[in-house]
Amino acid sequence: MPQSPRSSLTIRAEIAAQIGNFGRVMAAIGGTGAEVGGVDIVRSGKSSVTRDITVAVTDADHGQAVVAALDAMDGVSVQSASDRVTLAHTGGTLTMKSRSTLTTRDDLSMAYTPGVARVCMTIHHDPERTWDLTIRGNSVVVITDGSSVAGQGDLGPLAALPSAEAKCLYLREMAGIDGFPLPLTVRDTGEMTNVVSKIVSVFAGVHLTDMAAPRCVEVQAALTAILDIPVLHDEADGTAVAVLAGVINGLGVAGTALGDATVVVAGSGPGVAVTARLLGAAGVGHVVTPDGGDVRVALAGADAFVGLGAGALTGDDVASMAANAVVFALGTPAELSAADAGGAAVFGTAHADLPNQIDASLAYPGIWRGALDCRARRIDDAMLVAAAHAIAATAGNVEADNVVPSVLNADLVPNVATAVRRAAETSGAARLTATPA
Repeated sequence: MPQSPRSSLTIRAEIAAQIGNFGRVMAAIGGTGAEVGGVDIVRSGKSSVTRDITVAVTDADHGQAVVAALDAMDGVSVQSASDRVTLAHTGGTLTMKSRSTLTTRDDLSMAYTPGVARVCMTIHHDPERTWDLTIRGNSVVVITDGSSVAGQGDLGPLAALPSAEAKCLYLREMAGIDGFPLPLTVRDTGEMTNVVSKIVSVFAGVHLTDMAAPRCVEVQAALTAILDIPVLHDEADGTAVAVLAGVINGLGVAGTALGDATVVVAGSGPGVAVTARLLGAAGVGHVVTPDGGDVRVALAGADAFVGLGAGALTGDDVASMAANAVVFALGTPAELSAADAGGAAVFGTAHADLPNQIDASLAYPGIWRGALDCRARRIDDAMLVAAAHAIAATAGNVEADNVVPSVLNADLVPNVATAVRRAAETSGAARLTATPA
């Protein structure tokens, strides 16, 4: 049975120290259909041995059945059961790390007192020096209200914290950016805008995530209007950029010119409007955003379809499209399966286990890296379109099952960052305009 983060469970059990007990535990696990992947001794005493037993299960219900089977045994006490994902998040996925060392009195006097007073006075006389003398220039705040968390719905701000931490982890590992997670306990647009506007002096950008529409759109617009730093919403801006990259290469595979193409963008998420806008800005000939039942009508003869929660479609709907159609079913659940989209020349989803994963994670680390490198005042459409073209170009050998690169492609973030920085310098969004190529 293959193991994955979704199907591996670590059970900590205290087992009475009697001959044959451990064998009975192994047999009980095997009797549920689970497979043991590893056993570690946590502690050993005269009366019992506590072991961590890693088992492969098919799903959460199967895991509960294994735990129940062990709990029912005499001489066995299950202390905990954690899947690999939960264990990976134990203690959180982030920590603060110093860039300066304090090993000598001289170190202390420079990094702390009295030396830090000199830096404080420097910034007092020239506030712009915060960009290079503090954490500000490489930091973004990740804001959520927990109203739309990782496809699970409204879980609240505390439950959104692991997801916000994950975005910060991703920014650090992919783009070397310091992200700080900040779930808000307020939901009113005005209150949220006021709170964020009061704490951004230490950040170079605001990253919105896991926030339901229309509030996410309203908050982004309100913050953009009053702040002199970029405000990006990953689900809207990041998804739109990834979609545009996929459409550019997908239409290339299909042999359809961008300017001649009709692309249908449908759904209810915040990314619909931004995706349609970017497709138009990139030169797509005709962008259609139908309402509800009009989706099937709009698909007839269309060259590409982008579904962002548009509802279930069928193979007949795909068949009604133009020959060599491009279909991106990105909703949760997806609008149609790969089998139903068999008539399409290119098919993509938001899932990492299928070819052509079209997801915001392709875009936002590189966008932020480029924006921070030029100390951007905003992220405009020119920067987003440039990011999409950079993603498309990074795909390399473009084929039907490779219209976007892997998020782990080492060239992805640098290529996107360079394109975004240059676009910002051209559009006037950049504070720095003499950055190296």
